[in-house]
Amino acid sequence: MKVQESRAFRLRARGPVACFSRPEMKVERVSYEVMTPSAARGLLESVLWKPAIRWRVHEITVLAPIAWTSFRRNEVKQRMSEGVTFFADDPDRRAQRNTVALRDVDYVVSASFRMTEKAGPEDSVRKFEEMFQRRLEKGQTFQAPYFGCREFVAAVEPAPEEVRPFQPEVDRPLGLMFYDFDYREDGVVPLFFEARLAGGRLVVPPREDVLKAHAGTGEGGR
Repeated sequence: MKVQESRAFRLRARGPVACFSRPEMKVERVSYEVMTPSAARGLLESVLWKPAIRWRVHEITVLAPIAWTSFRRNEVKQRMSEGVTFFADDPDRRAQRNTVALRDVDYVVSASFRMTEKAGPEDSVRKFEEMFQRRLEKGQTFQAPYFGCREFVAAVEPAPEEVRPFQPEVDRPLGLMFYDFDYREDGVVPLFFEARLAGGRLVVPPREDVLKAHAGTGEGGR
């Protein structure tokens, strides 16, 4: 069966603070230098999420200088169990942790979506293309878009026709970056890829390529 894929969309997202946490940092929250593909997908889904489609991020363009800020914040030390309510300011259940975040971020995300097996007979690529474009232009969202943490709110809007990446002459590796989760019958597996900032852009590999790379390291793939 031929995969049904939409045309490419471009979304601009900006905000004062962002933190795309590196998973290897166990205690402190330290952000990657650039937004991760999963965070970019979250922005797209904040505008349009439907079981019938799945977003595929192709490229993330960095428009603002990569700048840092750090601060301490209260975080809950344990997960909430069913029937138990507590607050982050409860001294027995909170921990003050340092956060190293990005400031004054500005990105353009290029992406498309594919129809999934959950699409119904009344669903079509064109239907969701028009729905996403309309919602983006009107500023409508299903949930507040954010940069990594829910308190770091993002403003999303249609991207301008022409964008100027910050430092387009830069070409350097960003190291191993979190891609997304792969949900399998035997559990959830985090996926990573070798990220590179070239010409002010982070090119995101297809999910199939990332799964193959993980299979080659013995981690398997779905």
